[in-house]
Amino acid sequence: MAAPLEVVLSSDSGSQLWNVSVFDPHSGSSLLSYRGGSSAARSLAVLRSGYLLSAQLGKNFINVWEIQRKDQLQQKIVCPGVVTCLTASHDGLFLAAGVAEAVYLWEVCTGKLLSVLSRHYQDVTCVKFTDDSSHFVSGGKDNLALVWSLSSVVHLDLSHAPEPRHILSRHSLPITDLHCGLMGAQARVATASLDQTVKVWELSSGELLLSILFDVEIMSVTFDPSEYFVFCGGSDGNIFQVSLCSQSLSREKAFQSDTDGNQVFKGHRNLVTCLSVSMDGTLLLSGSHDETARLWDVQSKQSVRCLTHKGPVTNAVIMAAPANMFLPDSRPAIPLPRFSRHLHASEGDGGESGEVCVRLGLNVQDEEETYLQKTHRLNSLMNAVTDKSVFGDGENTKVRVAELEEEVQTLKKVNKDLFDFSSQLLTKPT
Repeated sequence: MAAPLEVVLSSDSGSQLWNVSVFDPHSGSSLLSYRGGSSAARSLAVLRSGYLLSAQLGKNFINVWEIQRKDQLQQKIVCPGVVTCLTASHDGLFLAAGVAEAVYLWEVCTGKLLSVLSRHYQDVTCVKFTDDSSHFVSGGKDNLALVWSLSSVVHLDLSHAPEPRHILSRHSLPITDLHCGLMGAQARVATASLDQTVKVWELSSGELLLSILFDVEIMSVTFDPSEYFVFCGGSDGNIFQVSLCSQSLSREKAFQSDTDGNQVFKGHRNLVTCLSVSMDGTLLLSGSHDETARLWDVQSKQSVRCLTHKGPVTNAVIMAAPANMFLPDSRPAIPLPRFSRHLHASEGDGGESGEVCVRLGLNVQDEEETYLQKTHRLNSLMNAVTDKSVFGDGENTKVRVAELEEEVQTLKKVNKDLFDFSSQLLTKPT
């Protein structure tokens, strides 16, 4: 049987046999199960290098699996406190976790803790990256959603605390969930709250675009891929579909079920805590405290699959199947390093039980240069071309400039060859 293009990943708080399960969204058949522990809400993350991560429910560590193995690795990522939410950037380079009222940000390739963001006043409940990994948004019990620019957070100067790009402060009760749409820094962000509203914001300006009032508390929110609709999971078990293409010019409106795209999905009997939409926008996945995850046909609003769990569902997401998920003999492209718990790593920061320190590179004792340090060094090098004092005499400068020009010409040739090759493929008659 061919591997599916999309899979459903789900977890619950009551199972004793497995932590995370993988299902085929079209047949409902179980494909894989990952054993060991149980996952906290909003804490599943997949790294593109080939790892599945989930925060242990009520504990201060993150479980790790190789994506193609059902047994948990002995290695765990130990955190300074109980992890309340977890996410990975889409490019797989960064990992962010909510611990109490702070957001911890790690660089995945080195395991270094880059920043601790302590701008929330109460526990962080959710954190999400944009699709281009340039920004991330954190929401908390302090009613605030903070928009962070990754470039400002991972600066090399630790003497200045990073500041959020925008503070979204129009909710009056704790934020329960948030979702970042497409288009990177130009994306729209939806936030759900116990104040019975869902608000849609413009990420680039922090401006409130739309506020929708419901009759119940909203526990989860997501867009469809085209962002024609926003789906909102209620505390009464209903899922509300709200049209974003309405002719109404009002920025604040109350939800009313009608024929203009505002509809209700009925079937759950308890809080709807997770929502996710398939890549083609035809299937909606929901997870609930009624111990079921359901797949819905968006067009007909009918439940087409019911996936029974052993406890309240804590995570449920539809995602593209990782390339090596169904290749048992494959291994992750990069070994996972030991993750630091402190901004300034010291000798006493290692050696916890169950942790494994893996260095990127064989028989290399010196500390590897991070991507940020490489970027900083290359940027300084490029700027220094006009400053002869950096290189010494003028002869060295000329040699360096010649080397850089030669490298640019090589890259241009590679780019042209790739363009010609792709053009031939596209224009080749079938």
